[in-house]
Amino acid sequence: MAVTIKDVARAAGVSVASVSRALNGRDNVTDATRHRILEVATRLRYRPNDAARSLITKRTRTIGAVLPDLHGEFFSELIRGIDVAARARGFHVLVSSSHGDSDETSAAIRAMQGRVDGLLVMSPHVDATFLHESLPDALPVVLLNAPPDRSRFPALHLDNHGGALAMTRHLLSRGHRRIAMIGGPAGNLDADERRRGWLDALAEASLADDAPFFDGDFSEASGHAAGQRIAALAQRPDAVFAANDMMAVGCLIALGERGVRVPGDVALAGFDDVPIARYVSPQLTTVRVRIADLGRAAFERLVAELEAPGTRPVRAEVLPCEIVVRASCGRCPERTA
Repeated sequence: MAVTIKDVARAAGVSVASVSRALNGRDNVTDATRHRILEVATRLRYRPNDAARSLITKRTRTIGAVLPDLHGEFFSELIRGIDVAARARGFHVLVSSSHGDSDETSAAIRAMQGRVDGLLVMSPHVDATFLHESLPDALPVVLLNAPPDRSRFPALHLDNHGGALAMTRHLLSRGHRRIAMIGGPAGNLDADERRRGWLDALAEASLADDAPFFDGDFSEASGHAAGQRIAALAQRPDAVFAANDMMAVGCLIALGERGVRVPGDVALAGFDDVPIARYVSPQLTTVRVRIADLGRAAFERLVAELEAPGTRPVRAEVLPCEIVVRASCGRCPERTA
């Protein structure tokens, strides 16, 4: 039979209340008593009943993360950042995917309620009305890369527009004038902001009117398909800017299969700086997003709300991006700008 808190109290010669105070780190127990209780608990291999503890503390020490997808290096890095920060604070993480669907997002949020102390929600496909109707008032929530004007919830955003603007300006500075883009999923905020940054930079140079654009969905396959179309063009672009690294990798492979050299014939750049960007050949020029840091910062913001509800102003924080120049746009040494 499992050892109970009563067994620990009996063996230590103290009350159940004293055992509870000692195990929960309360300061209204002497050091000698605490030491004796912890020694007995270790010897008896006592394990607290987490369900019972949750009933008393009204905390599960668990946070939920609802993400649009779990596939790919971006989400792997994001989850890693959340999980490392959570474990350092003694929290566990429940993760669910909405598969980019608003109904699935709502279902995942409902499933988390009662099981978690707070929620991290990345839902770039849904609008303000949906979030306000779906997210509970009593549950602390932090949004990641959500649409703007979310005064009810704290939010963290990547500077997608600024990163794409900077990358396109960099390609222009290299002498490229016909710069194509492989976009992300329709209606996705990240993809829309990256496309807007690309267009704004081209507009500054009066080159936006005939800029080639290819549809993508953030997958390697869609980047590969776009790369095949680009390779088949009679007049290829000087450079291709993919809205994420995985599409850039797919494009790189497709261009190589058709004998199009990168960067000799076409320069190539991506967005995110996922680990594989450093290991393809040529190495990929990209917009660096510190993805794990985004997860860590979102978790820390959520914990701050859990520990002191309503004491911090509700605002959106923007995490900057930086350009990482590698061989795929014609410059071999890596540098940041």
